[in-house]
Amino acid sequence: MIVVTGAAGFIGSMVADALNQQGRDDLILVDDFSKEQKKRNYQDKSFQSLIHRDQFLEWLNDNHENIDFIIHLGARTDTTEFDYSVFQRLNVDYTIALWNLCTQYQIPLVYASSAATYGLGELGYDDRHDIVDELKPLNPYGRSKNEIDKYILRQEGQPPFWAGLKFFNVYGPNEYHKGKMASVILHAYRQIQETGVVKLFRSHRPDFEDGQQLRDFVYVKDVAKVILWLMEHRPASGLYNVGTGKARSFYDLADNTFKALGLETKIQFIDTPLEIRDKYQYFTEANITKLRNAGYTAPFTSLEDGVSDYIHFLTPNSQLLTPNS
Repeated sequence: MIVVTGAAGFIGSMVADALNQQGRDDLILVDDFSKEQKKRNYQDKSFQSLIHRDQFLEWLNDNHENIDFIIHLGARTDTTEFDYSVFQRLNVDYTIALWNLCTQYQIPLVYASSAATYGLGELGYDDRHDIVDELKPLNPYGRSKNEIDKYILRQEGQPPFWAGLKFFNVYGPNEYHKGKMASVILHAYRQIQETGVVKLFRSHRPDFEDGQQLRDFVYVKDVAKVILWLMEHRPASGLYNVGTGKARSFYDLADNTFKALGLETKIQFIDTPLEIRDKYQYFTEANITKLRNAGYTAPFTSLEDGVSDYIHFLTPNSQLLTPNS
């Protein structure tokens, strides 16, 4: 059996879907399944059991002999939450407990780290282990992910295979429930539906023009492919960046959203809020050399193709796309 935590969420539900497409229905889906708006993310999946996250660790103790692999994607991901105790409980303590059980029972584990661990990118965006202690995340969420990475890298005992995945800016289907934490593409789509105009943050730095702030936007379907490849091939254990390796501008993202809808591009620039202006990243780009050297050769979806595919998904499902749904 394969366990997917965070299975009612964005990336987790897409991984479950990818496993189903491979013919795997021996899935244990773990999450807080009490949120009705997330039900559609898993109700059409083939699985063996649904287990609440609060019961999962005890369940794993009793059923570890039947588990082949664990994909741990469940986490609190709100970068605007500044109460670190929330992240300590849901991200750090939970993942450490799961890591220790996987080590004890020798169960392979993939878990979600984050590109948020890199902070402003002072040390670059390289998934090297020797810089993890020096990274300076900008918010409690990024700090919690980095604390997990630091803990794991200190451990002598390990699962037979493990990978911590530093996801960059993931977008795509099944993120409709994320509210303000959804991708800019989903926000752009909603703004176009409501006003015909997309609002982007203007630049507050002389070296960047308005809308030319850069991110490594990676399509969620590619993320799922990477995870399944790691599960199948199990290269050297360690931290891996998961991005396209090519940064693109927010203007490109918005422009391609309009193009996918067959509409004229209309963009309005607004000031970046003061409360996040000093923490705002102007550039992120994954160095994916380690992943490539490990043997992953599949291409990543271009921003143009990814946005087009995502908009094709969103359009017939527009009734689900009310803000903060």
